[in-house]
Amino acid sequence: MFFFLSKIFWFLAQPLNLALILMAAGLLLLGFARRRLAFISVALAFLVLGTGGWTTVGALLLHPLEARFPRPIDAPAKVDGIIILGGGFEGGINLVRGGYELNASGDRFVEAAILAARYPSAKVVVTGGSGNLVLDGEADGDTAPRLLNALGVASDRLIMENKSRNTYENALFTKEMMAVKPGEVWLLVTSAFHMPRSMGLFRKAGFEVTAWPADYRTSGAETLGLAQDNVYDSLQNLTLAGREWAGLLAYRLTGRIDSILPSP
Repeated sequence: MFFFLSKIFWFLAQPLNLALILMAAGLLLLGFARRRLAFISVALAFLVLGTGGWTTVGALLLHPLEARFPRPIDAPAKVDGIIILGGGFEGGINLVRGGYELNASGDRFVEAAILAARYPSAKVVVTGGSGNLVLDGEADGDTAPRLLNALGVASDRLIMENKSRNTYENALFTKEMMAVKPGEVWLLVTSAFHMPRSMGLFRKAGFEVTAWPADYRTSGAETLGLAQDNVYDSLQNLTLAGREWAGLLAYRLTGRIDSILPSP
């Protein structure tokens, strides 16, 4: 139930969809001669779009998320396993074409391949099924072997978990699959903005991992003002930030993590 409710909520709340809903509501209100309410609804729609597309608000909301778990200053001398959270592939395209098309979060898999070469004895775990509620797509755990093999990671090192639909299930199912021994070092690779929620969930599942963030979306030097990026990327920053903060709040309220913003 949580999975379905979260998908429906975010479909309605993400900035672009919210702006379109507000515009549609404004036109509907205008048809009923509720001009004042129609004006307010349309004005709110433009406020959402303007704030997201033309200001640095999205980047500023991402800053505390991306800065929360920096990479270790001194890389571990030995790593037993590398866990890659799904979300880096275009599942709908790969289901049809059979390739390994990457989306904006594909840096996770590039970074993991680099780590796999640095630590040749480490297991490589890919966790992620299809998290789409409506659209059909290939699970990241099914696509990843094609890419990682092409990047030089041998098949006998790969462990696939392709049933999880969200980060909570990533942590739970991976913990169930892996018989982790005391003293082992496991790296968790995901997008930097997604790392606080991921670390909180893995800790709650009883799986101690070391954060290894990738896929940064901001420089960390942005200040409040007009956007320093193109409109699409700025709006995407607000969308990502809104989803992560909403996810952190929802997971805290349901007891799936121990704090709204898990600490290192």
